[in-house]
Amino acid sequence: MRTLILFLCCCANLLAAAPLKTAALLAAGNESVCIVCIGDSITGVYYHSGGRRAYPEMLQLALQQLYPQSQLSVHNAGISGDTTTGGLKRLERDVLAYKPHLVTIMFGMNDLVGTPVDVFKKNLREMIARCRSSGAEVVLCTQNSIVETPQRPFARLAEFRNAIREVAKDEALVVADCFATFEAVHAADAAEWNLLLSDTIHPNMAGHKLFAETLAQAITGRSVSLQEIGPPTPVLPHTFAKLKAGQPIQVLAMPPYDALITPAVQRLYPGAVVKVTPWPVAGQTLAQLELFARKVRSLAHDLVLIAVPAELPLQDQVQFHHDYSWIMNGSLSFGVQQWDVVVALPSAAKPTLSKEESRHEVLAQRLIKAQDLSMITRHSGDTSPLLEVLSTWLSQHQP
Repeated sequence: MRTLILFLCCCANLLAAAPLKTAALLAAGNESVCIVCIGDSITGVYYHSGGRRAYPEMLQLALQQLYPQSQLSVHNAGISGDTTTGGLKRLERDVLAYKPHLVTIMFGMNDLVGTPVDVFKKNLREMIARCRSSGAEVVLCTQNSIVETPQRPFARLAEFRNAIREVAKDEALVVADCFATFEAVHAADAAEWNLLLSDTIHPNMAGHKLFAETLAQAITGRSVSLQEIGPPTPVLPHTFAKLKAGQPIQVLAMPPYDALITPAVQRLYPGAVVKVTPWPVAGQTLAQLELFARKVRSLAHDLVLIAVPAELPLQDQVQFHHDYSWIMNGSLSFGVQQWDVVVALPSAAKPTLSKEESRHEVLAQRLIKAQDLSMITRHSGDTSPLLEVLSTWLSQHQP
C-alpha cells in the first residue's frame, strides 16, 4: 500500500516536469553528485527525529540503495525556525557553496505563521532562480500534514501548500508531495498516521523515512523502502568515548537501571567513575514522567537511560503516544545529539508480562523505533539476571 501511494503521487508530480538529470548522473555513477536539502527544523537534525539524522541523511541512504554505484553526498541545510526569507539570506553560504547538482526546498511551516503568501511565493521563485543560475536542478517539497493548532490552522497550511504547487507548476518543477503521502496514510489508518509524528508538527524518524522515500521517488521515478533501517551506530558514541578516555560519566537513569548501570559499566571498564542521578518513577503516571522530562536538558549527563514501567496503563493510545514521545523528546538535546539516550523495553527487566503490559511494550517498541533510538532488550527465553542482560547489551554495542 505504501509503495502504491508513493508511485501514484510520483506520477502526478512528474506530469509537468522534465526528467531530472541528477537521476541519470546517479545511475551512471561516473562522477560525484551533490544534493543539498534546505528548510527549517523539519529538515534539520533535531530532537524529534532522534538528534542524529533527518530526511536528508535518509535520502542519501535511499538513493544509494537505488544506485549502489553512485558517488553521492547529501548535505542538510535545515535550521530551526527558519523561513523562506532566512533561506534566501543564507542560500549562498549553506547551499550554493557546495556547487550542488540538485537542491530540494522545504519551507512553509514557519512562513505560514507570519509571512504573507505572496512574499512566500516570491522568495521561492528567487531561490529557484538562483539555484538554476548556479547550474542546480530544484525539487520543491510540500510539508507533512499536522495536528491542527490555533497557530497553524489547516486552512493556512493548505494556502501555503497550494502556493508551493502553483510555483512548481509555473516553473515546471518536480514536486515531492510529502503532504499527499502523509495524508494517504492518514486516510487509510489515522492511528498509523499519528505514529509518524513526534509532536503536532514534527515527524519522527518514521515520518522522515516517508519523506526520504517520497523525495527519492520524485527524483528518480523509482520506489524504495527504508523501513528496515535501524538506529545509527555506534549506539552510545558519547558515553564510550569518555569511558575510553578514562573520564567519568554522568548518567540519568530510571530504576532499576540506576542501581545497575555502574556495575555493568565497570565490568567493561574496571575503575570507571559513574555518577548516577536516579529518575524517579515510583508512584508516577506517564504524564508525570513526561513533566520530569522537560527539565532533563538542564541536567548535566552523558547518558540518559529511559525505562518506563510496564504496569503504567495503556488506556488511550493517542495520549500514551504523546506522553511517551515527549519523555524521549525531552531527554534529547534540542539539536544535534550532545549526549546518548537509550530506552529499555519493559520485558528486559520483567520477562513475563501481562496482556495489558504486552500491549504497552508493543506500542512502546514502535515509538522507540520511530524516534530512531536504540533499545535494551532481552532475548526470548533468557532468564539471566538483569545485570547480566545490561552488561551483555553494553558489551555488544561497544564501538
